Amino acid sequence: MGRSTKILAFSVPPGIAREIEQTAKKEQKTKSELLRAMWEAYRVSREKDEFSRISRSAKRAARDVGLVIRTEDDVDQILHKR
Repeated sequence: MGRSTKILAFSVPPGIAREIEQTAKKEQKTKSELLRAMWEAYRVSREKDEFSRISRSAKRAARDVGLVIRTEDDVDQILHKR
């Protein structure tokens, strides 16, 4: 049966390595657990950035055709107009 994880090797400056090790120890996590948590936080941050970009683009497009989007209710009303 194969591994359910994959080993990655990468380099960081010594100062960052110390901070990672200290943080993992302080939080009683392995470095792998800490890295997984950091990756998840990064993914969430990217998703929020992407949502903001899409939201700004949608607001501009709506404004260009005379619609105003201020709230989620505004979006619902626009989407459900027939």
